[in-house]
Amino acid sequence: MTITPDTKDWTWVLERPCPECGYTAASIAPAAVASALRGNGAAWADLLARRDDVAVRPDPQTWSPLEYACHVRDVCNLYSYRLGLMLAEDGPTFPDWNQDATAIADRYSEQDPAVVSAELVAAADAFADELDAVTGEQWQRPGTRSDGAHFTIDTFARYFLHDVVHHLADVTGTRAS
Repeated sequence: MTITPDTKDWTWVLERPCPECGYTAASIAPAAVASALRGNGAAWADLLARRDDVAVRPDPQTWSPLEYACHVRDVCNLYSYRLGLMLAEDGPTFPDWNQDATAIADRYSEQDPAVVSAELVAAADAFADELDAVTGEQWQRPGTRSDGAHFTIDTFARYFLHDVVHHLADVTGTRAS
């Protein structure tokens, strides 16, 4: 199963538990996403610091823990940018982002785990701070992905959290609680 469903069915993430990672968006209040994100960033930092095999892929088709961490860092930065658009503009459409092309162009597999760890924690904390600043009716401000998927800041935040929780589960084999 892919965690980036097509436009027609992306909302399943908000409606039922993920069968792979156990994340349940319905159990997360929008205002709790920031705290969960900070915890996720800290878990990535711990994982990158304690494992000596972070650059090793388990198989040729699966990213290494380091590559996943680079992706999570970049997703935090991307969603921070998109949140800024949603707060500043009425109904923005987000520019495309090709995660696979970014992984290749930025050489995820060759990055320094200590640097990635610091950058990931900083990106997660900064995005969490931005989410903490969202109040009241702002949670209902809309935005649209270039593929036509419509979000509010509420659904956008909880959808985002699934991505980073799912990837940590990909690497650790543990399910969300």
